[in-house]
Amino acid sequence: MGELKDSAKVAVEQCLNVKQGEKVLVVIDSLQREIGGALVEASRAVGAETRLMEMSPRDNHGQEPPAAVAAAMLYADVVIMPTTKSLSHTNARREANKAGARIASMPLITVDLMARTLGGDYTKMAEKCAEYVSLLKGAKEIHITSPNGTDITLSLVGREIHLDNGIIHKSGDIGNLPAGEVYAAPLEGTTRGTLVIDGSMAGIGLLSEPLCMNVRNGYVTEIKGKDAGALKEILDKNGKDAYNIAELGLGMNERATVTGNVLEDEKVLGTVHIALGDNTSMGGIISVPSHLDGIILSPTVVVDGKTILDKGNLLY
Repeated sequence: MGELKDSAKVAVEQCLNVKQGEKVLVVIDSLQREIGGALVEASRAVGAETRLMEMSPRDNHGQEPPAAVAAAMLYADVVIMPTTKSLSHTNARREANKAGARIASMPLITVDLMARTLGGDYTKMAEKCAEYVSLLKGAKEIHITSPNGTDITLSLVGREIHLDNGIIHKSGDIGNLPAGEVYAAPLEGTTRGTLVIDGSMAGIGLLSEPLCMNVRNGYVTEIKGKDAGALKEILDKNGKDAYNIAELGLGMNERATVTGNVLEDEKVLGTVHIALGDNTSMGGIISVPSHLDGIILSPTVVVDGKTILDKGNLLY
């Protein structure tokens, strides 16, 4: 319990910079009461006016919260969301950010995960994230390969490159906790080739066998592997756009490890994650109530002819 309190204190005081008198909303579902309680306690300890709202667990990542929760988010200075399904890619989150809220999204967070990954040198990680933002900016062609067979190309022309460095101090900021990634929405229709997810997949967990996907004109057209049926069942609930290549992300957190919890897995230093589904939260045009990340291990990333990641090793 002491580790949970310490991690909640880091999240509230260091990452979100919560101040006395601010209005803080902690949104949980019925499976995250222990973590929600620790965050409420840490927030009240600094003198913030803190409210806890509990909802039923969502069916999938990206599904909207109840209207009452969405309304409360609009009036908060800070929103903390330790939920079992991500609210990052929802209109409720986007509108709360537009209203000025600082938001920390913590889907699938566990006590162990908080203890292992919320410490560290945030200044160092922020510097590394900023360096890789500059390397990806304006990329005409990114080529990604991996030992298990990934061989895809995509473009980031005209797309903003985002960083998630754990520093959520400004009005309108949004970030994951634990933090540690650089990400962007590939230009729709540009991703093509073979995508092999061999670490973990949102909705599935750790993979005992890679998922192999054919990608054409920005959409996954075929999925093969032991868990292909389970993944397609999730995606088919939301139609064709759930198969959109929505995100390219690079992990930057040296404390994170691949555990099957995608919140942590996508932050693992030297990994790449590719998401399927909604990309409107990061500057794209595909809106669908689903956003599923898959982790590629030991990737090589070449940006307009320059190698920036070699078999999982950062070169800058």
